[in-house]
Amino acid sequence: MGSGPEFDYCVVIDDDDDILMASRLLLRRLFTDVATVRSPDEALPLVEARTPDVVLLDANFARGATDAAEGLAWLEKLLGVDPEMVVVMITAHAGVQVAVAAMKRGATDFVSKPWSNDKLLATVRTAASLRRSRNAVAVKGTAPVSAASVAAGTALLGHSPAMARVHSLISRAAPTEANVLVLGENGTGKELVARELHRQSLRADQVMLTVDLGAVSEDLIDSELFGHVKGAFTDARTDRVGRIQAADGGTLFLDEIGNLPLRLQPKLLTVLEQRQVTPVGANKPVPVNIRVIAATNLPPEKLRDENHFRQDLLFRLNTVEIDLPPLRERLEDVPELIEHYLDHYAKRYGRPHPQLSAAARAGLLGHDWPGNVRALRHALERAVILARDVPLEPEDFALVSSAPRIAPSAVVAPRPPDDLNLERVERRLVEEALRKHGYNISLAAHELGLSRAALYRRMEKHGL
Repeated sequence: MGSGPEFDYCVVIDDDDDILMASRLLLRRLFTDVATVRSPDEALPLVEARTPDVVLLDANFARGATDAAEGLAWLEKLLGVDPEMVVVMITAHAGVQVAVAAMKRGATDFVSKPWSNDKLLATVRTAASLRRSRNAVAVKGTAPVSAASVAAGTALLGHSPAMARVHSLISRAAPTEANVLVLGENGTGKELVARELHRQSLRADQVMLTVDLGAVSEDLIDSELFGHVKGAFTDARTDRVGRIQAADGGTLFLDEIGNLPLRLQPKLLTVLEQRQVTPVGANKPVPVNIRVIAATNLPPEKLRDENHFRQDLLFRLNTVEIDLPPLRERLEDVPELIEHYLDHYAKRYGRPHPQLSAAARAGLLGHDWPGNVRALRHALERAVILARDVPLEPEDFALVSSAPRIAPSAVVAPRPPDDLNLERVERRLVEEALRKHGYNISLAAHELGLSRAALYRRMEKHGL
């Protein structure tokens, strides 16, 4: 991936000039063109003339209004222009009714003012990716992607016996209300399983919200999941709806559930047992109707260690347990994955479908892929981007052997690199740590001396 904007066009509609300025400067990281307007009337000609990847729409425009009636009405008008339009609601009064009403009427997600820049960027990037996947589906002439879908737009591929068992479990569990726990190494496709479970469920026409507990700092998880009321703590200037409430009626996907702090695990257990949630600082619980899908890369022995994870919570989460096999245990699926991703990235980057030399194909089929499907996908994307008009060779894939690691006593100081550019050195170090630890984020972050969230930010920065 290049270092420039990932997407083409975004429209921001808000009556606060400071919000417009801040969002324009921030979103230029993601979009080549960011249009900002003070009223939805001004926005209509813009979205009719040119399809935006994302529209950010304020919930309230009239002075003193807090009920979001005007924003919800304009949401319906915008979706009337283009039913596939991706709209993210902006609200300074993030009550659960506003957030849920917006998403039930077709909004993709919401952000609360004042926002965290990282949170806004993550939300808008996901929304723009959803639009991109819808466009790709439309070109192929298949069924449209629903608003409840999450963004990556990639199918759960593979027809090996191991994957046949996974597909069978999904088809049997999806139509039920059972909570599902998805286990598997990093890069095996746990989010894809969650997406497929939601797609085949009775809640498919409702929202599916994701919380990546590995990317949210520990001190923010409480508010992110459960929400808070105004005045609950120093920076709580408004009510904020939590993801549990916002997913009411739909599916909540808790990725990296092993990162949920022990102090918050009883609170999540209460939600699952009593079907109600109490925002931080609130006096009364609020009823919720959600189905929970959780995922973790923790090994079973650690997951079943009471000192790390409450067993009564585990019992609630793993009514059905789906264990995703690593790619090295289903190598017969690699040819299908290769063809899928070569085709996908060739179309994405406007390149001809590349050919593989016999040596390159043998190298890909013979590699044990410690980073699983994610590592294979990254290798193929890189090769497509750098491809010349000749068959791809083994060196185009930068495959790293998984030979046994050198014992600590034999480690010597690395030779200083010839290239001392700080950005490129940082990228190389992050890539090396990820490869060394088989794309295990926790281990790579520990070796780099970073938090998981900080490593995720650097991976995002360098397109990893």
